[in-house]
Amino acid sequence: MGRAFQNRKESMAKTSDQKAKVYSKYGREIYVCAKSGGVDPAGNLALRSMIERAKKDQVPTHVIDKALDKAKGGGGEDFDTARYEGFGPGNTMVIVDCLSDNPNRTFGDVRTCFNKVKSKIGTQGSVSHMFDHSAIFVFASEDEDAVMEALLEADVDVSDIESEDGKVSVFTPNTEYGKARQAIIDAFGEVDFDVDEIQFIPQMTTEISGEDVEQFERFLDLLNDLDDVQRVYHNAEF
Repeated sequence: MGRAFQNRKESMAKTSDQKAKVYSKYGREIYVCAKSGGVDPAGNLALRSMIERAKKDQVPTHVIDKALDKAKGGGGEDFDTARYEGFGPGNTMVIVDCLSDNPNRTFGDVRTCFNKVKSKIGTQGSVSHMFDHSAIFVFASEDEDAVMEALLEADVDVSDIESEDGKVSVFTPNTEYGKARQAIIDAFGEVDFDVDEIQFIPQMTTEISGEDVEQFERFLDLLNDLDDVQRVYHNAEF
């Protein structure tokens, strides 16, 4: 219990430039999701979830529509997923997920971020084995048992379930995302999810203090400033 996870929502953007970066990241992810799975959210569960998260993060409708229209056209950029792993300040473990149209450029940019804070990018699998790749759902409910029963009846492999302050948190393997989400909706109607996504959750955290905190925050800023970086997962505990 007490699993640590990070909400997908970006930190509050204080300037128009920061907001533009958040919108751009969502626009790119929506475009890729729609291009690979179809532009109709009713038939593309991942796209539907992505659009809902974008709206909660106050991404303007015109940004979402533009990404969908671009996907409908069938042309446009070809983005590939790229994942980089390594050790950040204070010997923390970090996973960086990217969408890139130029993997060589993206790798160089991410490696530079590691180097600037005297940290080291690793090989594939160097730290990801210390994270659980999980689907996470958090929503309002007072009945943890009813949620568990609904998931088990739908034959969902539940890793963990927690209840606190009127909210239930459900954790399943990432491969169970679609089945788990549909089971919750079938049982409880159109649920307003506080969290509805797939994340890497650290199996253990690394506490950092002093200069390591300052360096780690700089490291996150450097990574999030890169257009190709979509998500950053870590096990740092401040």
